[in-house]
Amino acid sequence: MAEFSPLAVYIHWPYCTRICPYCDFNVYRNKGQSLNLVQAILTDLEGWRDWSGPRRIHSIHFGGGTPSLLSAGETSQFINKINDLWGLPKETEIALEANPIDADETQWSEYRDAGINRLSLGVQTFHETALKTLGRDHNSEQALSALNLATSVFHSVSADLIFGWTGQTAEDLDSYIERLLKCGVQHISTYQLTIEPGTAFAKAESRGQSRAVDTDESADFFEQAMKQLKRTGFDHYEVSNFALPGHKSNHNLSYWRGYDYVGVGPGAHGRLTSDGERVSTIAALTPSNYHSTVTKAGIGISDRETLTAEEWSEEFVLMGLRTDEGISLKKFVEIRGEELAESRVDTLIKDGFLTVKNSHLIATQKGRFLLNAVTEALLI
Repeated sequence: MAEFSPLAVYIHWPYCTRICPYCDFNVYRNKGQSLNLVQAILTDLEGWRDWSGPRRIHSIHFGGGTPSLLSAGETSQFINKINDLWGLPKETEIALEANPIDADETQWSEYRDAGINRLSLGVQTFHETALKTLGRDHNSEQALSALNLATSVFHSVSADLIFGWTGQTAEDLDSYIERLLKCGVQHISTYQLTIEPGTAFAKAESRGQSRAVDTDESADFFEQAMKQLKRTGFDHYEVSNFALPGHKSNHNLSYWRGYDYVGVGPGAHGRLTSDGERVSTIAALTPSNYHSTVTKAGIGISDRETLTAEEWSEEFVLMGLRTDEGISLKKFVEIRGEELAESRVDTLIKDGFLTVKNSHLIATQKGRFLLNAVTEALLI
């Protein structure tokens, strides 16, 4: 079963020109130290191929950080290496995250020619004051220009949209979504602004400077966005993600469906299943430690852990119930060795949080709004 599942590849490029005050990702200021990192990632991919054996590649995703700081030539090196190691089906989704400030017709056309067929653009909002508060280095005019360029160059374009920042109104959100739709984006990822420990926003909150609205108001914003996007033909296929037909994120679906995925680059996470066991991996965190680890071991992994059947099955439920596909009850049994508790399932179905269709357990819209509580009730 799982050892023959499709394989996704995630490449983490950790550098940014500036660090956003709400970001808690593994990122570093770009100081021109990237040359050795390219070679380290290429070597790391070879180490993963030795471990995984032959597999069918499902997707490649360049994330970060700011992977649009990579040149088209560097992305081409990674894509060609993956093709040499595993082979790339013609239909493989190859996506890259970019900031609007990086919009450049020549570079983006070169990305496309290198094999990138999907661009994920960090728009976040069109509100000028909010963009400054969020630490973004673009303005609304640059965001619109980048969106129009992206949709003219790439087959699929996804835009990130943050909601729930202090001062936002329902009218603001409505107009921002309208602008995204007019630009022709086929996918929108919505993110509730949350204050993560250790970020600049967390420090501001501790000084009494509010950056995010309360939970109830944020939920109202999300419900508004959901209704607006569904009215315009977008499929709400995952808790935070909306897509036009044919434009779902295959790479993110790899995570949600429980596929295996390679994680290369500093701090990248991975999963690999072999002989009925699922192994969780984390690459060495800092660029220097990552480079050193790859040099010594031929692979960048600093931590690996074999998940118990309980841990694996819980992860499968937590990820799978986020989607409109839900989870295969048969696969759950294959992973866990036993069925979900019938009494818990029946109660959650009776209360309108879950439903069963084609042997899949699926969270209803009501269940999605309370997904953490639903999964906890299901798994305790």
